[in-house]
Amino acid sequence: MTTLGVLAALAMLFVMFAGFWTDWLWYRSVHYSSVFTTTLGTKIGLFAVFGVLMALAVGTNIWLAHRLRPPLSAMSAEQQSLDRYRMSIAPYKKWVLLAVTALVGLVAGASAAGQWRTWLQWINGVPFHQKDPQFHKDISFYTFDLPWYRFLLSFGFAAAVLSLIAAALVHYLYGGLRLTSPGHRATAAATGHLAVLLGLFVTLKAVAYWLDRYGLAVKSSGLKSTDGWTGLRYVDAHAYLPAKTILFIIALICAVLFFATLWRRTWQLPVIGFGLMVLSAILIGGLYPAIVQKFQVSPNEQAKEAPYIAKNIKATREAYGIDKTQVDDKYPGRGDASTDKGTLRDLAGSTASLRLLDPNIVSPAFQQERQDRGYYQFPSTLAVDRYKVDGKDQDTVIGLRELNIKGIPERNWINDHFKYTHGYGAVTAKGDSVPKGGGPDFQSDKVLGPYEPRVYYGEKTTQYSIVGGPQKELDRPGDEDKESYSYRGKSGVDLSNPVNRAAYAVAFGEPKILYSGAIGKGSKILYNRTPKARVEAVAPWLTINSDAYPAVVDGRIQWIVDAYTTSNGYPYASRTTLGDTTADSLTTGQRAVVAQQNRVNYIRNSVKATVDAYDGTVKLYQWNTEDPVLKTWMKAFPGTVKPKSEISSALKDHLRYPQDLFKVQRELLTRYHVTDPGTFYTGSQRWEVQDDPTNKGNAVPPYYLSMQMPDQKARTFSLTTTFTPKNRQNLGAFMAVDADARSDEYGRIRILQPKDTVWGPSQAQSNFNSDPTAASEIKLLRGGDSEIEYGNLLTVPLNGGLLYVEPVYVRGARANYPLLKKVFVTYGEKIAFKDTLGEALDEVFGGQKPGGKQPPDGTKQPPAGDSTVKQAVKDAQDAYGAGQKALEKQDWEAYGKAQKDLKDALDRLAKAEARSEEKNGGKPGS
Repeated sequence: MTTLGVLAALAMLFVMFAGFWTDWLWYRSVHYSSVFTTTLGTKIGLFAVFGVLMALAVGTNIWLAHRLRPPLSAMSAEQQSLDRYRMSIAPYKKWVLLAVTALVGLVAGASAAGQWRTWLQWINGVPFHQKDPQFHKDISFYTFDLPWYRFLLSFGFAAAVLSLIAAALVHYLYGGLRLTSPGHRATAAATGHLAVLLGLFVTLKAVAYWLDRYGLAVKSSGLKSTDGWTGLRYVDAHAYLPAKTILFIIALICAVLFFATLWRRTWQLPVIGFGLMVLSAILIGGLYPAIVQKFQVSPNEQAKEAPYIAKNIKATREAYGIDKTQVDDKYPGRGDASTDKGTLRDLAGSTASLRLLDPNIVSPAFQQERQDRGYYQFPSTLAVDRYKVDGKDQDTVIGLRELNIKGIPERNWINDHFKYTHGYGAVTAKGDSVPKGGGPDFQSDKVLGPYEPRVYYGEKTTQYSIVGGPQKELDRPGDEDKESYSYRGKSGVDLSNPVNRAAYAVAFGEPKILYSGAIGKGSKILYNRTPKARVEAVAPWLTINSDAYPAVVDGRIQWIVDAYTTSNGYPYASRTTLGDTTADSLTTGQRAVVAQQNRVNYIRNSVKATVDAYDGTVKLYQWNTEDPVLKTWMKAFPGTVKPKSEISSALKDHLRYPQDLFKVQRELLTRYHVTDPGTFYTGSQRWEVQDDPTNKGNAVPPYYLSMQMPDQKARTFSLTTTFTPKNRQNLGAFMAVDADARSDEYGRIRILQPKDTVWGPSQAQSNFNSDPTAASEIKLLRGGDSEIEYGNLLTVPLNGGLLYVEPVYVRGARANYPLLKKVFVTYGEKIAFKDTLGEALDEVFGGQKPGGKQPPDGTKQPPAGDSTVKQAVKDAQDAYGAGQKALEKQDWEAYGKAQKDLKDALDRLAKAEARSEEKNGGKPGS
């Protein structure tokens, strides 16, 4: 039995060691060992210091109570029954003392270790150089100092209460306190000891009253007719604040009375003082503010609260970075009727890159046409980025061909973890045009150039892989019989060490790791492979954006991850819950923000992070150079965040404004676009983010597209959304933020507020659906059990009006992916439902575009006299017709051949046009 017990203990110790050791090995492999040591060292330090302090406090008072016990116990029935307990404890007194102090020390230490973030922020805090309007203290006091002081106070209360309870029990056990025995209820020594502890408790209560004064600046509250906000109200400033000061003074006097018991040896004065303190807390701290609220504030709440609402508005706008929002409340909304329609048609083509390819719908098309093998997959929501095509930015939809572990032909441990280890390649498609077939216009080779295509780290890669050893990997699509590749990246943890193998066998619950012959010299284990998980692990003080997106940068696939610094201690700024605010019709469990219930009232996109898809390298770059919260964390973890100057221009080309921050800001702007306190109070100008018209019950998501706002000289990559007035469906405002990291105006928020009543998104969708021509055509498209899917409803300001564009996809009865078949366009009161965007714009603006109408397939008119171009156009049209016939017959082999012929014809057309331009000195053929 002894041997079994020893073995069990050793096994438990090794399990604990395995967790610690594998964590250390992982942090060392990603070159962020300082994060591990700093975090672990801080936790151990706090655990030790506060655990020892609590153990000393409780243990000292137990020892002191025992030492102050009376020499003889009174002869009474009560004491005679206690004698039995005293006699049974006597041989083990030291062990009981050690056990009790160890227990409270462990609990207190564990609680303190959880405050490592609070401690690091307090010890490394950087000033904001901004002061709150009430107490005129730097904001860093509320964000960094006050939380630590509150923890110390709560620890002090816990120590005082536990010491008081422990001392009282010991005094009672040894006769210092008597409940039923005749004579004095307590000895002088017990009276003095307990009075001092009560005095310490009341002193801490006095400190709590004093800190509560500052806590009013970060206290959440609410008013009639308004949502809750943070900060002082009228009743706080004129009732609670003086009440807290008075209670602070009363508590100090009461504490002195308790300490005076050491000399007076009577409980009379401290008991009276404590009773008065309790009564004062009820009358001054509770009843008086209620009277002020009832008789001073409520009769004229709007006027009384106006100065405090103004402070809340100012602080909230600053805390969420919306204080510089540019609002145009004179935007016409209906357009300039005097503008020539041909000019409008031209403006419609130049004002925005109208993205027809919806990244939230076309993933099945990527899957069908570019998956290549069942063990690859694309994410359900693709990314929108920009790539250079012929020297110009082009809105591009991109997705990575990641490993799909469920699609492995034969599932076993070797296949799952040794053979099928990575995805392969990025796939891009042009965002603002779609070939007539309706599928994506794939352009990967044209826009990406040569790059490392292997994807060992991705959003779908959640399992561990063991690479670099004797067992070779399946490398690229179609190479099932060519298992020749061996990982050459620098990431991963070496498994050649038997201790490492044993630790990972325990950590992953897989004994085969310990003895498998597939692991040998050079074998490394890869895990923590999703970009968000890696960034969160190396920077646990950041809040991670819900959506990481890939970009090909300098020949490498890099995952770009936006990260935020947050706080919930910004005075006067209203709080929001990130998990709720960032939810919309596209969010899922995977896309939801990491901190689901993170209540914050300050947020900055201070860090841009990258994760290399091949070797997993994590780099953190400082993006907001003025953020005090980031500066604080950079002091706490020196060297982990690279300066902004190290961001390469190639990487900067793909950085964009993050969606989650935009969603938080738009939620706040539904209320805080109003800066007048009176209007804010009435709520008469509230907006709301409307439900997605094609996905009821979920907020409409923001959309990326390149567009030009009225005050801009050229279009820029933007993130856009719309608002409606509260409980109404017409458009309340259109919001866009400059999302291009290369722009000097990056992050500038612009809001257009129409003067006229114009259609909102739901109304536009309803008018689309009720249009007689569109309704009949949609009915035909649904024939044969086909399904209709509406794409992103884009809103674009145009010549004082608003242009709505929505692609319509059809998913055939047997086709498992959507094809774009129609485009809705509306401007003013006009609606068009056509096969192509060009045709729809022509109809809405009353005629064809100057220079000639576009052919149905989206290709340019052939230059006159160029037989090669004409033949290419004819071949493209023939191939498209053949494809449509094959699609109707559900002949997928013929359809695939037609699609290939169409692509070949379009390629020949592009080359022929390029030759024609060369002959004409760079001008298009005519």
